Amino acid sequence: MIGVFVYREINLGKLYQALVDGVIQTSTVMLLVASSAVLGLYLTETELPQKLAAGITGITTDKLMVLMIINIFLLFVGMVLHGAAAIILTVPIFMPLVHQLGIDPVQFGILITLNIALGQQTPPVASVLVTACSIAKTDVWGTTRTNLPFIGVLVLVLLLVTYVPAVSLTLVDFFYR
Repeated sequence: MIGVFVYREINLGKLYQALVDGVIQTSTVMLLVASSAVLGLYLTETELPQKLAAGITGITTDKLMVLMIINIFLLFVGMVLHGAAAIILTVPIFMPLVHQLGIDPVQFGILITLNIALGQQTPPVASVLVTACSIAKTDVWGTTRTNLPFIGVLVLVLLLVTYVPAVSLTLVDFFYR
């Protein structure tokens, strides 16, 4: 309002257009969040994640293989659900499995964060990517092609954190244990 009345840099037409743009961008993000919440509710009611966790231990109890399966699952979940919904849905399911296999909870938390961040930048849903493209008024697929090197670096960091626990736990061990 200061820009409108005091400095007179923004006229009422520009203010109206900014408000409309803000509503459209917010609506896009909220539609993605609502869709993710509905999908999360469906998955919870069908108990699909619990069945998935039981299936993982039925396939293998090898720590590295379980971590690979969890990474693939979390990456997929990050692609179709909003970050908060994905974390709320998956953490309670995988934590008993993580404790059972002796995986450090800090390492697991970093794995979840990296997987969800990676999934949120990759279509089909990619809520972070859609939000950024909406603000920048650019094409999602063109931006995805531009992001490929950054996604590659995120995958490399994810692999390091997954299979070299010291990458994520050295400072934690030094300061807190």
